[in-house]
Amino acid sequence: MTTTTTAAGTPMTRDESGALLGQTMGLVAVTTGVFALGAYLGRDATGAWAILWFILAFAVLLGMNAAVQRSEQLAVGLIFGFGLLLGLAVAPTISDYIGADPQAVWQAGGATALFIAGFGAAGYATRRDLAPLARALFWALVALIVFGIVLIFVQIPGGELIYAIVGLVIFAGLTMYDFQRLRRSKDIRTAPLLAASIFLDILNVFLLLLSIFSND
Repeated sequence: MTTTTTAAGTPMTRDESGALLGQTMGLVAVTTGVFALGAYLGRDATGAWAILWFILAFAVLLGMNAAVQRSEQLAVGLIFGFGLLLGLAVAPTISDYIGADPQAVWQAGGATALFIAGFGAAGYATRRDLAPLARALFWALVALIVFGIVLIFVQIPGGELIYAIVGLVIFAGLTMYDFQRLRRSKDIRTAPLLAASIFLDILNVFLLLLSIFSND
């Protein structure tokens, strides 16, 4: 970040790369904790509030992109606010799952940790450029979102399971790409943005796995 910037185009030393990894994953851990707090505080919220929190979270994410090159403290504060707002937004959904099948929540949490650890390590270690794959996965994600909207209005046998499995395949690739970006980054100021991307991978994988385990 601003006090530990590496010059653009200059490869980071092993110590600097380790510092970026540690700082990014530290931010991910704290953001996840703040998300859990938001999910607890918003457990009784209505759907209208959830939509508002989603909109505000998106606005904060845009603000983080603008602030990351200017202020370390502001970027860090924004990612924590982002986590809190997403927790509030997702709280009603998680509360419904807990009410219906608490065990599924714990199973999804454990499976998410293994999923992210496995694909994250693979992405961090691979030497193959995953950027072309990430571009293809982005459009696959757009198509999946459209499919999810269709499922709201059209009953498709096994549609929810198909949605979850395809989503996990997409986020496996995106998780690998985000961890490769973490290894290849030349600027420690990118830690908040990398942490936000990895946190979103974790959240989406958790929700997809939750839908699978709750339907077992």
